[in-house]
Amino acid sequence: MGKKKKDTIELRFYEVPQNEYVLALLGEDWIRDYGHDEVNLHFHNLMEIGFCRNGTGELILNEKRYPYQPAMVSVIPYNYPHLTISSAGDGPSFWEYIFFDPVQIIAEMYPADLLYQREVLEKINRAAVLIHEWENRNLTLLIKMIMEEMRGRHPHYNDCVRGMIFTLMAELLRLAESRLGDAGAKAEEHKGTGVFQIAPAIEYVRLQYTHLIKVEELAKTCHMSETHFRRVFEACMNMSPVDYINFVRIQKSCDLMKKSNDSMDMIAQKVGFSTTSTFNRNFKKFLNTSPYQWKINPENYERKLLDYNISARKGW
Repeated sequence: MGKKKKDTIELRFYEVPQNEYVLALLGEDWIRDYGHDEVNLHFHNLMEIGFCRNGTGELILNEKRYPYQPAMVSVIPYNYPHLTISSAGDGPSFWEYIFFDPVQIIAEMYPADLLYQREVLEKINRAAVLIHEWENRNLTLLIKMIMEEMRGRHPHYNDCVRGMIFTLMAELLRLAESRLGDAGAKAEEHKGTGVFQIAPAIEYVRLQYTHLIKVEELAKTCHMSETHFRRVFEACMNMSPVDYINFVRIQKSCDLMKKSNDSMDMIAQKVGFSTTSTFNRNFKKFLNTSPYQWKINPENYERKLLDYNISARKGW
């Protein structure tokens, strides 16, 4: 009898378009049978907010199952494992989503108070939420309005979205503060899923990827020995800590190539690679092409990272 396959966590890397505040995944493309071809939970590099237009099923939040139905809202912090599974008997579900970087939004909201920025981020990133529309009509209305602005893209839509995303963040903070005393939310937050054990390391990489990072440093952030940390990290991510660091750097380099005319040497330095040859080697490893070919191919500019759900697995 073969060994039972270990569960792993998949990273899906999404990118907010240049000069915008949210990435909106809207329309008929998101009417689908969710979760039936997936075996693992996944997490995102951005905060995800979803609105269920139609359908029923289950939303798995850190391995705990919650039923969903139309007119429900999901709020998923970044680096939070989850999975949507539509009910087989009821046909496809219709979810629409917005993704955004809460660190960027909070920094713009409170530019002079770094301590308060961290406090707000910690509160809204504490736990995932699934609620009915009627449970928080202000929050739901803001989500719908942002989606409609992104759908229509009428003149000045980005200015409208900017104001609404700030208000949405305030509503998320209110929601988080109202749930801080909820023992169930705290229990969910501390549930012993592997990715939560290594969450401090994932956050450390997100903040420090431009610098030299030693695995020993990552292990310390998780209060583990280096040997144990490597074992837990690879069991969760199916990728070594060093590969994950380089994986994040490569994704950041794609963003820089799209938004700047920097040379490849400069980009390699900006994302933390010691040499351009190391940058080129890792780019080829993860994206199966050279940085130059990536940059000159227009299809990579807008849609590539939306369609390309990067799975943190070896051998893909």
